[in-house]
Amino acid sequence: MTETLFLTSSEVDDLADPADYVAAVRDAYRQVGEGAPAEPRTKLLNREPPGMLTTYAALLPETGAMGGYTYSAGFGAGDAWFMTPLFDAESGEPLALLDGASMNPFKTGAAGAVAVDALARDDATELAVIGSGAQARGQVATTATVREFEAVRVFSPTRENRQAFAADFGDRLAADVTAVESASAALAGADVVITATTASDPVIADADVEPGTHVTAMGQDHPEKNELPPELVARATYVPALRARATQDAGSYLAAVEAGLIEAGEGIAADLGAVVAGDHPGRASDDAVTVFDSGGTGVETVAAAHMLYERASEKGRGQTIDFAPASEALTGE
Repeated sequence: MTETLFLTSSEVDDLADPADYVAAVRDAYRQVGEGAPAEPRTKLLNREPPGMLTTYAALLPETGAMGGYTYSAGFGAGDAWFMTPLFDAESGEPLALLDGASMNPFKTGAAGAVAVDALARDDATELAVIGSGAQARGQVATTATVREFEAVRVFSPTRENRQAFAADFGDRLAADVTAVESASAALAGADVVITATTASDPVIADADVEPGTHVTAMGQDHPEKNELPPELVARATYVPALRARATQDAGSYLAAVEAGLIEAGEGIAADLGAVVAGDHPGRASDDAVTVFDSGGTGVETVAAAHMLYERASEKGRGQTIDFAPASEALTGE
């Protein structure tokens, strides 16, 4: 038997601040850029009741951990659960099983922040946010650790939601945070744009994205989810989290291919790991437009989970559960 630590969402939700997530995730993508293996998501879809079972994984040898997410969404409950198994990268033994709910917005936000740090101009001071939910909040909380924004403008269709978002972050950030009436108003003068929606049609216009802008799009985890206009993807330096997932389920990229603006498999500058590792320059000039297509991977999941596991272990949190090795389970010895 091997003892494995089980950690609830509430037991890990105060163990790291946004900058901690960013540091862990940055190092993880650097490892992937240097050859550590990671795979895009695998989805199993159910028609009735409608739902989705998703898995993805990564192995981070320098971190000493491997694992990822297995999560369900929808089905009869109409909700989602994030189960995060973590294994030792040397022995293969299970280290921990985490409820990944509380870390989800921050580990995903950290990937966006790493991309902003790698691709946005150094002098970026104005941020536009499209969306006001938990993922948008995680993106802003983490991205604010890599650039000193002077102005943040948020738009979402529901007035009360965008106003609540602006009030919350107005208290948390040293920036002028305002709710605006349209995506166009949010993007006016923006150096960095974050889209965090579940939209199936573009939520911003190509004409509103000025030269030199960086765009992080994180609602692109299905071929029919498409936050960005295809013209923007075609003209930008396009960087997905993992190159392999661009042609699999990155909705905006696939829309640009369908529109005939790029050839399938083309128009991908590099994946994020290659940029972080220094194998690709990312931004070519101050006038270049860059796009980071997030969509979620096991890279940020393993990095964040291992960080939380180590901190929880130091504090004596969680409870242990026993796992039987396969040899015992198969032979009974």
